[in-house]
Amino acid sequence: MSVTDLPKTYRVKSFGCQMNVYDGERMAELLDAQGMAPAADGEEAELVVLNTCHIREKATEKVYSDVGRLTKAGRKSGRQPMIAVAGCVAQAEGAEIMARSPAVGLVVGPQAYHRLPEMVARAAKGIRAADTDMPEDAKFAALPARRRVGPSAFLTVQEGCDKFCTYCVVPYTRGAEISRPYSDLLREAERLVEAGAREITLLGQNVNAWTGTDALGRAVGLDGLAKELANLPQLQRIRYTTSHPNDVTDGLIAAHGENPKLMPFLHLPVQSGSDRVLKAMNRSHTTASYLKLLERFRAARPDIALSGDFIVGFPGETEAEFVETLDLIGAVGYAQAYSFKYSPRPGTPAASMDGQISREVMEERLARLQAALNRDQFAFNRTTEGRICEVLVERSGKLPGQWLGKSPWLQSVLFSGEAAIGDIVRVELVEAGPHSIQAALVSS
Repeated sequence: MSVTDLPKTYRVKSFGCQMNVYDGERMAELLDAQGMAPAADGEEAELVVLNTCHIREKATEKVYSDVGRLTKAGRKSGRQPMIAVAGCVAQAEGAEIMARSPAVGLVVGPQAYHRLPEMVARAAKGIRAADTDMPEDAKFAALPARRRVGPSAFLTVQEGCDKFCTYCVVPYTRGAEISRPYSDLLREAERLVEAGAREITLLGQNVNAWTGTDALGRAVGLDGLAKELANLPQLQRIRYTTSHPNDVTDGLIAAHGENPKLMPFLHLPVQSGSDRVLKAMNRSHTTASYLKLLERFRAARPDIALSGDFIVGFPGETEAEFVETLDLIGAVGYAQAYSFKYSPRPGTPAASMDGQISREVMEERLARLQAALNRDQFAFNRTTEGRICEVLVERSGKLPGQWLGKSPWLQSVLFSGEAAIGDIVRVELVEAGPHSIQAALVSS
């Protein structure tokens, strides 16, 4: 590719959370609108977008590793790709990336990626640039309409975070909390359904902090948005993630019992079972208040599946405090969960706290934590054996005639029989495994 040629093919590689997956899809749509095409499997792309995540340790070094690998492969093939670094690492380390990696043609942050096409055009002329501005909501107005989506689609409704947990870089890489306008979300949801979505997952760093004003000028929260979306006839399922305990409202709890399209699944991170650790994390909730919230959700929707996030080895965490986390897990019985070793992020208060835990201790604690979580996920799956439920078919399975879909409780369900991607079929959950469930089609 000469320095004056625009790339004809691209590949977007997204790392990290669902928000990054959504952003990666939107960047791909921007490039499609410029006449570029995704590179075929196994083929080299003329433009590679590394859509990065900054939550974990060594995220920046992974960027340099990926850039080095792409550069080496380009030299070997004689076809050097244009490399773009996007996402949260771009936001946090943009200037350093540009200075350290001459092979990177452009750097764009998560609030500025709507400018990706013009930056690609400039990079094709040899003009390297970094754009990490944070204009409020501007990118969504500039993004093209959704044209093709799978049966389950993401819809970002809220971005940023004002909580400033002491371990977290999100407020610095994604900015302050903003809510997208109600009318814009309805229009995008309608387009997603027209493009084939049967299920929409509402996304936000603190998704239940979303607020808006409906067509009648009334203030609404996430429950009101979900209620309006439920009026779309072809939309069968609504989910949301990730929530913060401090932003849970009475209306959102009630919605789980009142809105039949709102799936019985709740991802509500707690991070630790120790009140002292939670205070040091600046989480602003206690284990007691968290458990009370879960009780209220279960009262509204008794079959609700619960999911959470956990960090082990936060600075100063004692063995007794870690055991408190295990006790919390035992009390809740999570259907799913995400767990991580504490990772010091530059610029966050926790990175300079006393009592940093050794990697060996963190690894040992994480193994014990994950053993408890895996035990409870298997136990939850087994409680659903014999249930008849609807499954949204998402893709074909590994075996001939096999399909994979999601249950209302977000379990991976495998079954065989006559079906197609995007169908919602009735099945009986027959045999639970640790991470999936075998099912049988039920005749209507």
